Amino acid sequence: MPTMSFTTPDLTPDYDALVQHFDEFAAAEVAPRVQRMESSPHSVERDLALLMAEQGWFGATIPRQYAGMHAGHLAKTLMIQSVSRASGAAGAILQASQLPISMIIHFGSDEQKALLLPQISSGDTLLSIAVTEEETGSHVLGMETTARRDGSDWIIDGSKVHIGNSHIAHIHCVVARTASAETAGSRALTAFLVEHDRDGLTVERHQPALGLHGFSFGKLTFDGVRIPEANVIGEVGDGKDIAYSSSILYGRPNLAAVSLGIHEAIMECAASFLEGRRRYNGTLADLPVLRDRIGAMKSRLMACRELAHQAVHMLDHGQSCDGELINSKYLNHKWAVESGQDAMELHGAHALRTDYPLQRLWRDVQHTYSPAGTGEVQRQRLAETELGEPPVQWSERLAAKTSLFLPTSTDA
Repeated sequence: MPTMSFTTPDLTPDYDALVQHFDEFAAAEVAPRVQRMESSPHSVERDLALLMAEQGWFGATIPRQYAGMHAGHLAKTLMIQSVSRASGAAGAILQASQLPISMIIHFGSDEQKALLLPQISSGDTLLSIAVTEEETGSHVLGMETTARRDGSDWIIDGSKVHIGNSHIAHIHCVVARTASAETAGSRALTAFLVEHDRDGLTVERHQPALGLHGFSFGKLTFDGVRIPEANVIGEVGDGKDIAYSSSILYGRPNLAAVSLGIHEAIMECAASFLEGRRRYNGTLADLPVLRDRIGAMKSRLMACRELAHQAVHMLDHGQSCDGELINSKYLNHKWAVESGQDAMELHGAHALRTDYPLQRLWRDVQHTYSPAGTGEVQRQRLAETELGEPPVQWSERLAAKTSLFLPTSTDA
C-alpha cells in the first residue's frame, strides 16, 4: 500500500518543504537504525544525535543572529513529529535537545547567548536540562540539590534523575536550591550551566527502560562541583521561573510532537495490518466492527494533530496559549495511548511479537506521560484557569522572545 501522508493541509509551501526534508531524513537515517537500537537497549544512540546536529535542527528556534534556523515552534513540532514517526527514541533525543535552549534564549546573559547559541546552532554543543530529582519528581520547589557560594564560585551538591540526553550532552542546565523555601519562597532556586567534564560531576551508568531504546535519560550526581559566577543563568532566584517557562513553552509542545509522531505510526501500522489480513473473500478491513475502531483512532489522530499544530502556531505568533500547550501535551499522550490500545487489540497475538513494530510503539508512547507534568498536573493547571486562578501566562510574558513573527522576535 502507498505510504500515508500526514502533512497538515493548511501548511504553507515553506513548511511543506521542511516536512519533506524531515521525512526524507527520517527514512534515510532514522528508520534503518531502529532495529539496532531496539536490539541494544543498554547502549546510548550517539550517531543519530550527531547527524541531527549537523542538520542544524537543534537550533530550530534560535534567531539568525546566532546562526540558528529561526524556523519557529511549528517547524520544530513538525521536525520532532516526523522523526518520532520513524523512531520514538530519535524523536526523544531531538526534543530533549531543544528544551534547555529556552533557558538560554529567554534568560541567558548576552555573553552566554553569544557564546552558546552559535555552538548549539552548528551542532557542536548539546544541552540537557536537569531539574527532576528521585524523591521529589516534578515538585520543583521541593528539590534538595543545593548550590552554595564559595568566594566568587558556586558549589553544587546533590543528584538529578530522568535527564534527557544525559550521556551525550556537553552542558547541563541545572536548577538547584540556593536558599530555603521558608525564607525565599519562589525565589529559592537558581539555574546554572554545568559543563559535562567538571570535576565532581558523575553521569551514572545508562540503564535501559521500558521503551525509547537508545535514548539516555539517566542520573547525574554532583559532589562538590565548582562553577564560576558566569555560569548562573538569569539572576539568582530565577530558577523556578526558568524551569516552569521552559517546561510550558518547550517541554509540553515537544512531548506533544513525540506523542503525535508515534500516534501516526500506530495508525499506519493498524491500517496496514487490517488491509493486508485476509478473511473469507476479503480482508479484516472490510469488517464494520473493525472499521469502527479504525474510525475512532483516525478521529483521535486528527484532533491531536490540530491541537499540536494550533498551539505552536499561536506561540509563533505571540498569542497567549499556555492553556493550548498544556491541553495539547495532555491529550496527545492520552489519545495516542488509547489508539495504541485499540491497535494492540486489533492485532491480537500478532501485536506481541518482538519483531513487529507495534509493541515498540506501545512501549515508547508510555514515556511521554510524566515529563513536563503528568496528566493530573495538566488538568489542575487547566482547572486553575477556568476557576479564575490563572497561573503566569509564559506565552504572554516571553512573547517578544518566543514569537517568530513579531518584529522583536529576533531580539533574543
